[in-house]
Amino acid sequence: MQRLAILEFLEGTKAHPTADEVYTALHKTYPTIARATVYNTLEALTKAGAILQLTMDQGAARYDADTGPHVHFRCRVCERVYDIDARQQRCLGKEVDGHQVEAMRTYAFGVCVACHKDELAAASETPEGRKKTGTRRSPEKEKGRAS
Repeated sequence: MQRLAILEFLEGTKAHPTADEVYTALHKTYPTIARATVYNTLEALTKAGAILQLTMDQGAARYDADTGPHVHFRCRVCERVYDIDARQQRCLGKEVDGHQVEAMRTYAFGVCVACHKDELAAASETPEGRKKTGTRRSPEKEKGRAS
């Protein structure tokens, strides 16, 4: 029952959780679930090909129930992992340089759209913390403020 719950949790999320995140999420519903059960089940599901184990950095591995060809993007700012459509599956099932390609795991790294917007907003702020409006004050109004 707990193993099935782990797989269903992964199938229901796009967050690419770590083993600890899976444990924390399921412990609420299954208070008797052991951390070792989660780790062992994730390892078994990975070996069986039912899920993917993502090793995008030196930190904890992440897991994905989508085993189809797709690219994973990791934001260097918020560290979230996203699926992106990069159409990398062109050589799957084909021979490349004499090698039969069965699977591809591609990782992309950069800044996600939300963090990029935040960076742009922060860059547009003046030293006083006010956002620029894009309009300049006339010299007359500036003289009036200085008086």
